[in-house]
Amino acid sequence: MSGFLKEFRDFAVKGNMIDLAIGVIIGAAFGAIVSSIVDDLFMPLIGIVIGGIDFSALVIQVGEAQVRIGLFINAVVKFTIIAFVLFMVVKFINSLKREAAKEPVETTPAPTKEEVLLTEIRDALRAQNRI
Repeated sequence: MSGFLKEFRDFAVKGNMIDLAIGVIIGAAFGAIVSSIVDDLFMPLIGIVIGGIDFSALVIQVGEAQVRIGLFINAVVKFTIIAFVLFMVVKFINSLKREAAKEPVETTPAPTKEEVLLTEIRDALRAQNRI
């Protein structure tokens, strides 16, 4: 049993698990911020622009049921904002990965004076042996 607990402890304290937990916490906080932006800023302004409609109170009555279309529209706007931000984050991370993956272009350095002289000597000796 202690092997199982050790394995679980190793799993729980690995960087990936901690990173995931931090991501979930930050995501929840970001979701709250987006909710506030949509509910308190965007939707009231959009409501004013289209004639003073309060989206949170926009309801369609179907028989006894109330279809809260305004809350659905708010949810769609929130999703769109969060999806766009996540898209931009992933796009930025991918661009960083591409930059890191680029291999430096190797340039051949110009030959030194000694290399040039040795090449000339080699060529001269070859020319003498051909005659």
